[in-house]
Amino acid sequence: MNDEEKRFYQNAKFPEGEGGVRMLERMNEGHHEELAAWGFSQLSPQPGAQILDVGCGGGANLLRLLERSPLGTVTGVDYSQTSVEMSEKTCAEAIQKGRCRVQLADVADLPFKDRSFDFVSAFETIYFWPDIVRSLAEIRRVLKPGGTFMVCNEADGTHAEDFKMVDVIDGMTVYTPDELEGLLEKAGFDPVRIYRDEPRSFIVFEATKER
Repeated sequence: MNDEEKRFYQNAKFPEGEGGVRMLERMNEGHHEELAAWGFSQLSPQPGAQILDVGCGGGANLLRLLERSPLGTVTGVDYSQTSVEMSEKTCAEAIQKGRCRVQLADVADLPFKDRSFDFVSAFETIYFWPDIVRSLAEIRRVLKPGGTFMVCNEADGTHAEDFKMVDVIDGMTVYTPDELEGLLEKAGFDPVRIYRDEPRSFIVFEATKER
């Protein structure tokens, strides 16, 4: 991989500029679409849920969440302004109807009150959280008692190729199922359930806030 390609793949962590737009366009379809379809076949929000999607990227999963919760609302956050702007374009109609909002925010310092959401999702994003325990604790804080946190990844850390981008993207960490389960429990989630598609390395964590 040459230097130009490496610079482009940094946009997976923090999309910006023209390269960031191209990366977000890729994230809204193709392999990510396949992952989202499988993930939602394992776990989905209730029809009237108040939902938060962390690291909303290009906004495609915001639309999928709106479809699965037709009586609910969806909030998307991302720490990349480029991502926020694309998500706003992707979800423009839902935003106009008052069912969706998108804002700039850091998962380690979420701008929401305690117990604000029934369901929080994180697709292909926890790899890039520098203080993951603090971030997981923040998600638990904004969940209502009995609420669910869904983590959906296409790399489960059990195949050699799951780590192929770790040396390319600065600050990227791939977690094994045991590692992430332990981190979720450390942040106060209980119980934690795991769903896997081992041939494709796809994995979903269902982490519950009991109280």
